[in-house]
Amino acid sequence: MVPFAGYSLPIQYSGLSAEHQAVRTRAGLFDVSHMGELRVRGAGAVGFLNGLITNDLERIAEGQAVYTCACREDGGILDDLILYKHRQDDVLVVCNASNLDKIWAHLSERSQGVPSITLENESAQTALLALQGPVALAILARIEPNLAHLESELRPFRFIESRLAGRPLTIARTGYTGEDGVELFCKNGDAGAIWDALIEVGTPLGLLPAGLGCRDTLRLEARLSLYGNEIDETTNPLEAGLGWTVKLGKSDFLGRPALLAAQERGLSRRIVGFEMLDRGSARHGYPFVDDAGRTIGVCTSGGPSPTLGKAIGLGYLPVESSELGTRFLVDCRGKTLCAQVVATPFYRRS
Repeated sequence: MVPFAGYSLPIQYSGLSAEHQAVRTRAGLFDVSHMGELRVRGAGAVGFLNGLITNDLERIAEGQAVYTCACREDGGILDDLILYKHRQDDVLVVCNASNLDKIWAHLSERSQGVPSITLENESAQTALLALQGPVALAILARIEPNLAHLESELRPFRFIESRLAGRPLTIARTGYTGEDGVELFCKNGDAGAIWDALIEVGTPLGLLPAGLGCRDTLRLEARLSLYGNEIDETTNPLEAGLGWTVKLGKSDFLGRPALLAAQERGLSRRIVGFEMLDRGSARHGYPFVDDAGRTIGVCTSGGPSPTLGKAIGLGYLPVESSELGTRFLVDCRGKTLCAQVVATPFYRRS
C-alpha cells in the first residue's frame, strides 16, 4: 500500500505479473475510488463544458461518455478526462486524483457569471470499481442475470443505471487496461458489498483483485496516456498522440487558437512507442540521445511488458526521428542502450 492524493492505494495483492495476466486472460478487479468525480448541472451544462474541452460533448447522446482533454489557453493539457452525459443538463466529469483540486478550481472559475450552472464535488461520496478482462461481463451476469444483455447491447463508452448485489450503481463500459470491461460508480457505503459479491462470484472464473502496479503495465501495453508522464501542462494533445480528441471544427473552446497555430506550423516533437533492442529497460525521465551523446528526447513511461516478454516504452522524439523503425539510444543511468520506434498500441485484444 502507498499514499497517493490523500488515499492509501494498493500496488499489488498476489503479485504484479499474476494480476496482469489475470486481466489479460480472465478478469481483474481494481479499486480506483481515488479518481475525482465532479457533477455539472444546469440548462447550459453541455455548452459550458464544451467550451473547456477538446472533444465534442454536443455530438454524443445521453447515456454516452467521451474521452477528452481540458487545455490551458496555450494548449497545454490541464488533465485528461472522461465526461459521462447523463442528460443535457447533467454531466459527470471524471478527472485524475492528482488534478482534482486543479480541475475543480478551473471549473469553478470558468462558471463564474454563468447562472444556469451548478457544480458539485462528489468525489468523497463516490466509489469507483473497475472490473476488467474477457470474463468481466460474464461475472456481472452471474450476480444479476438481468445484466446478461450488457455484453451484446452496452457498447463501449456507453453507460446505464442499474443495481448489483442489491445496490444502485452506474455501469459504464469504459476502462484503462486495453481489455473489455466496465467501471462501476456507486456510493461509498455500497462499495464493500459490491466488491465482495464480485470476488465471490468471480473467483471461480479466475478473477483476481488487482493493484496499481499492473494497472500501469496494462495501460502502457495499450498505449494509454498517464497524466504526469505522457501528458501535462507542458504538452499539447497533438504532439501527445491525442489529436483524435481535438475537434477543431466545433465552436470555440479554451486552447483552440493555440492548437490551430500548432497544427499550422507543424509539430517539433511527437510521442512514440519503442522497444528496447539491448537488454534493459527505459524508465520515466531517462534521456534519449543521439550517436554524439546529445539529448534529443525523453522517456515518459517504460518497463518490461508481461504480455509481450520484452521491454517497451513511450517517449518524445523530434518529428524527424519518430518514423517507425528509427533507432536511437537511451541513457539508462549512464549506460547507453539501443531502442527502436515501433507501432502502437503494443498490445491490442483480439
